[in-house]
Amino acid sequence: MTRLILAVETSCDETAAAVVADGREIRASVVASQVDLHAHFGGVVPELAGRAHLARIVPVVAEALGAAGLGSAAAPPVAAVAATAGPGLIGALLVGVSFAKALAMAWGVPYVGVNHLEGHLYASLLEDPEIRLPAVVVLVSGGHSLIVEMTGPRAYAVLGETVDDAAGEAFDKVARFLGLGYPGGPAIEKAAARGDPTAIAFPRPMLRDGLDLSFSGLKTAVVHYVRAHPDVSGADVAASFQAAVVEILVEKALRAAVVSRARSVCLAGGVAANGPLRAAIRRAADGAGLGAYLPSLAMCTDNAAMIAAAAHFNLVGDGPSALDAGAEPGLAFPGARVR
Repeated sequence: MTRLILAVETSCDETAAAVVADGREIRASVVASQVDLHAHFGGVVPELAGRAHLARIVPVVAEALGAAGLGSAAAPPVAAVAATAGPGLIGALLVGVSFAKALAMAWGVPYVGVNHLEGHLYASLLEDPEIRLPAVVVLVSGGHSLIVEMTGPRAYAVLGETVDDAAGEAFDKVARFLGLGYPGGPAIEKAAARGDPTAIAFPRPMLRDGLDLSFSGLKTAVVHYVRAHPDVSGADVAASFQAAVVEILVEKALRAAVVSRARSVCLAGGVAANGPLRAAIRRAADGAGLGAYLPSLAMCTDNAAMIAAAAHFNLVGDGPSALDAGAEPGLAFPGARVR
């Protein structure tokens, strides 16, 4: 019997809803972006994000149910309703969690709270269920950078993580410093396309040291260089910075694959949409005889389909979440740290 799960995602600045069958098949996925709302401020304003989620969640969920062919039923035949429970902005999270719980109670089905980071691991699996496992997943988003060994659904271990800034955070801060706009990742990539990635020898922090990551020193090096060379080409700075981030992530991914004897390398998270990173990961994986799985651009950014997929496997493995379980803005990744 097919198990349909409706999920909502409101951890930051995307209001999303999706219906997924058996954790594998996307029946509908709808995302309402708030980028234009926050662009003027150069970053996400939590209060505005929460208010936007309140205004958009009902029509977004209705659109997802309609696209999945479930819109006409008073109580759509879903097995559960899921929501991102953390990490994220507390006001934004509470909108999704409260809405999902209300629907679950009204429809008489279980509620499942999902870890947002865990959800990202399912992006590639949703689009390519035949991924060769074990896989190393390089999870790089706005506030998190993790290198995860995934041996199957709900079976993962953290091999490395950032000791300071996340990769996406570094992109945003460098883009803001260079006056390139928000969000920083696409802005840096666009500017870098006009620059020379070899023009400036920015440092590669911790490149040869284990599997942990560090981007704070790189960000600081960019600031110091530009202040010392005020006439430098912004495009060259962007290209050289981006090249450093890409080299660090690719080096760590391949080293993790060797350590864990992985058969594949996957990207996940918003930074996974970066074109040069995707190309470099594919080249490196091909050269090492590994599979390379790159989620579509729509599945890199926050979406509810990945939350529904994670919810399916968590529901099967652990059962429903308690209705009194709250939102946790600092929720930790569920995989244990190893090595």
